[in-house]
Amino acid sequence: MSISGLPALPAAPASGPSDVAARLRDALLGASFTADGLLELLGAPAYAALARSETVPALRATRGDTPLEVLVRLFLLQQPVLHARVADVLPVEACLESGWLVRVGGASEDNVAATVDVRPYGGPGGEDWFIVSDLGCAVGGAGGIGSREEGVVLGVGGASTTLAGVTVRTPVSAALDLGTGSGIQALHAAQHATRVTATDLNPRALHITALTLALSGAPAADLREGSLFEPVRDDEKYDLIVSNPPFVISPGARLTYRDGGMGGDDLCRTLVQQAGERLNEGGFAQFLANWQHVEGEDWQDRLRSWVPRGCDAWIVQREVQDVTQYAELWLRDAGDHRGDPAEYQARYDAWLDEFEARKVKAVGFGWITLRKTTAAVPSITVEEWPHAVEQPLGDTVRAHFDRLDYLRAHDDAALLAGHFKLVAEVVQEQVGLPGAEDPEHVVLRQHRGMRRATKVDTVGAGFAGVCDGSLSAGRILDAIAQLVGEDPVLLRDRTPAQIRLLVEQGFLEPA
Repeated sequence: MSISGLPALPAAPASGPSDVAARLRDALLGASFTADGLLELLGAPAYAALARSETVPALRATRGDTPLEVLVRLFLLQQPVLHARVADVLPVEACLESGWLVRVGGASEDNVAATVDVRPYGGPGGEDWFIVSDLGCAVGGAGGIGSREEGVVLGVGGASTTLAGVTVRTPVSAALDLGTGSGIQALHAAQHATRVTATDLNPRALHITALTLALSGAPAADLREGSLFEPVRDDEKYDLIVSNPPFVISPGARLTYRDGGMGGDDLCRTLVQQAGERLNEGGFAQFLANWQHVEGEDWQDRLRSWVPRGCDAWIVQREVQDVTQYAELWLRDAGDHRGDPAEYQARYDAWLDEFEARKVKAVGFGWITLRKTTAAVPSITVEEWPHAVEQPLGDTVRAHFDRLDYLRAHDDAALLAGHFKLVAEVVQEQVGLPGAEDPEHVVLRQHRGMRRATKVDTVGAGFAGVCDGSLSAGRILDAIAQLVGEDPVLLRDRTPAQIRLLVEQGFLEPA
């Protein structure tokens, strides 16, 4: 399954790990070619440099002749290695015959080289996985391959690991990885889904996904070629849909891995709007996306309009870039800044022309989570949270929607009759002038998950501080009213809104 201008790929197994992939996997594990093994060999600075497309530190760290050093030079650094030395580490003839390796070195052809990147990747349960991608893509993205070929398939990046971290991980019957790329999301889904379907417009990506799954020892996925939901039958529904789509807002569709081929943010909008009808009740759809900030339009209203009927939504904007920063980021990602200056300037101009024509002043990036619901009035939360979070966040995302269900089912009277507990690792901070008798304000701060912080009044702080599940909310408020000399009826009337906020944001949980 070769694309013009790109090298041929190893043979992909039709179903399940092939014999060669299994033998190659055993050899890689035997040499400690794993995420932990790489970190120990290279050290943190050289390991981090690989993600920046800087290979010199790793080359210096692999000047020896151990099996692990040989494999790093061969698969991660794309250096030719003597055939005889590789034969001591890998089933070299089988790898040559199946296409994982190729002979190089002129007439003698006594060296071998890898045909693909193979990057060790640690699974959430300590699994040793391997992500296959096109040459160079494991060390710096498309800018690291010295090529602008349209069909290139990237390896592990910040976006893919972010999506994997925020995805809800509960056992499901059917999962869909839409726009699978090198198969990272499909690999994760295979651990908790009975059936995984992976789609991509790029046939090379489907081939590489099959290699990733086989080399990682995972079950094969149902691989389908096509754009968006086109490969999915009308009668098919899923419990989980994940997508790290080609969300870049660009003039044209030059690079398949990043450019969606639709104007503006239409691809992300279409993907979100069409996902609702593909979900089973209670199912989740989770995406990374870019969206436009348009002059005269509220960006939050823009995103609310994307949410399909019958779905709750939680949308988090993690970052905003002005149009110049955005254009420069993606021009550099493709390595355009290394080419002809005039061509780079022309592409930069084209990008700004596109934004100007659409009255786009900035571009937002973040996560979108949908959950299919039967609620009469679905909940849509759109917020900006650029602060540090603690990954993985899958349990935090699931808990957010569980809390929505609880709050929908409890009016104020039921809320006051309920029992609550303060979530673990929430701390209280008091801010005020030194020596002052009372703080100016009190802040509750989470040290896990979203790491939120919220201001509360003295009643809210006192209420949260004694929530251990033993007393109902109403009884706690009555005790506080007696302490502060306030009418308990008035306090019961005005406090449920604050309790709801603390529950919604994850500071309190039903006992």
